[in-house]
Amino acid sequence: MLYLVPTPIGNLEDITLRAIRILKEVDVILAEDTRTSGNLLRHLGISKPMVAFHLNNEHQQVERIADRIEAGETMALVTDAGTPAISDPGFMLVRECVRREIRVECLPGPTAFVPALVNSGLPAERFIFEGFLPHKKGRQTKIQAIAEYPYTTILYESPFRLVKTLEQLMEVMGPDRQVSVARELTKVHEENVRGRIEDVIGYFGQKEVKGEIVIVISGKLKGEN
Repeated sequence: MLYLVPTPIGNLEDITLRAIRILKEVDVILAEDTRTSGNLLRHLGISKPMVAFHLNNEHQQVERIADRIEAGETMALVTDAGTPAISDPGFMLVRECVRREIRVECLPGPTAFVPALVNSGLPAERFIFEGFLPHKKGRQTKIQAIAEYPYTTILYESPFRLVKTLEQLMEVMGPDRQVSVARELTKVHEENVRGRIEDVIGYFGQKEVKGEIVIVISGKLKGEN
């Protein structure tokens, strides 16, 4: 069978006891980056064979890995941080396993957008997760669509593109749209900056931005232009 095992997005204490047990029991661990996962496994005192499974080789690896599971191996898929298949590799392998009626089990665990949403102070009963915006083709179309969503929207972003992305959002949504930017979640330098999009741009425009970024955007209000 295949296990999908979430790993900490920062604080190593956030891994579950069940996740540790599964990683100890499986035959092979599929890792987005074997160096990053190797560090986590050493911290946990786990020694297991690892196979690289990332966005650049996912297409080539899927059938080969599914064949091995069908032949009797039990595997765990982990990514560098968070839950597999959420803006990370995993979907194609799960789809193939489901097609072959191979048992798949996903453990609950860390996902960056959930604490960012809950901590934002914006409505969380209904929301839209968009992941990363397109870099070029379709980017402006997607931003225009997000501006019209009546629900809270969540984006992932690189620290190097944060200010540019916020400026592009403001061009369409105006300066008063409420946003929350979560940076370095669960880590020592965790930061949550909330307020008008114009003010948040001013804050981050004055400093060097580092770490993983989650942007939470309030929905369009009724009557808002």
